[in-house]
Amino acid sequence: MNLTEIFQAVRIASRKLAMLDTERVNHILCAVADRIETHTERLLEANQEDLQRMEVSNPKYDRLKLTRERLDDIVDNMRQVAALPSPLGRVLESYTVPSGLRLKKVSVPFGVIGMIYEARPNVSFDVFALCLKSGNAAILKGGSDADASNRAIVQLIQEVLEECRVDPHVVELLPSSREATAALLHAEGWVDLIIPRGSSSLIRYVREEATVPVIETGAGVCHTYFDWAGDLVKGTAIVDNAKTRRVSVCNALDCLLIHRGRLSDLPALCAPLQESRVILYADEAAYEALSGRYPVELLRPATPESYGTEFLDYKMAIKTVENVTEAVSHIYTYGSGHSECIVTEDAETANFFTKAVDAACVYVNAPTSFTDGAQFGLGAEIGISTQKLHARGPMGLREMTTYKWIVEGDGQIRKK
Repeated sequence: MNLTEIFQAVRIASRKLAMLDTERVNHILCAVADRIETHTERLLEANQEDLQRMEVSNPKYDRLKLTRERLDDIVDNMRQVAALPSPLGRVLESYTVPSGLRLKKVSVPFGVIGMIYEARPNVSFDVFALCLKSGNAAILKGGSDADASNRAIVQLIQEVLEECRVDPHVVELLPSSREATAALLHAEGWVDLIIPRGSSSLIRYVREEATVPVIETGAGVCHTYFDWAGDLVKGTAIVDNAKTRRVSVCNALDCLLIHRGRLSDLPALCAPLQESRVILYADEAAYEALSGRYPVELLRPATPESYGTEFLDYKMAIKTVENVTEAVSHIYTYGSGHSECIVTEDAETANFFTKAVDAACVYVNAPTSFTDGAQFGLGAEIGISTQKLHARGPMGLREMTTYKWIVEGDGQIRKK
């Protein structure tokens, strides 16, 4: 099929989803989870084909890689989504107006969701699960780096759909070409919403080029502020986990802000980072505090470009601030509205930070690595929204719906 025929087929399939009851949807999701378990080797072989084309040193390599453990997590997430209540048909508001009309605002699917993403094959499973459960059809546009993985994944899903006698066009994978991306961005009438997930350059391109509505997700320049009243034991674990758990994801720590009065604790705060060979770009005061107490080959002076950078690598900037107000000002200047953290035992300072910081997720004494749909109890996520319209933060099932008004009358007519 050509691209227009694919768009048309998905649109038709989306209308059929309204006929699926929740029990049948849950059965399909569990059947896909079972199929992943029985076809793990098939998925790993396809993924290996993609990995062989990428240098191990490429920051995207970790995001591209599928392992048995990661597939097990995908299976768990799929089943968790199946176990969650349906987000459809929820009555958000209900009231009667003076004319006697009875109004209900009810949650409904968007219809067709286009997903544009880079070297993240796990996204193919997450998007399918969340879209099916929320009554949406999905058009996937993955990057060429993950093409073999994505095709194996979508083929597996469509096999299950056909066995369950459901139109397999409820999920389609477009070619990995730029022409397919351009067509999706301009598929008015066929696609209701586009969600990009990937680098800041990808998100910016989609935002600037799309004529279909867009929800921005993904780009994260994340900070942790270690306050004058911060607990060193907590802070050390939080910084290490936020930076090194997975450096290639959007919730990874990019910049440590430290109160000037705690500079003497900076070497201890950064000590665990040595094991992961994290390169630190420190301002003058932080550099002096770390000199001789952090490996010299991993310590470098900060430059203006060190701040506001999403490293996606074993690299982190450090900035010394005078107080929480200056920390918040730095975040306003360089943050991306994704996830920000404060480490402090002072309740008043924590309260100021949570009110003043403008981000989708704001943490007190916990790492930004928790910004994740599964960790938030959402089953999975379609992305982390960094905008303020419709959805913000991890987008789970409820965020995959819009609403419509149902108006019930008894023959009333409008008189003015």
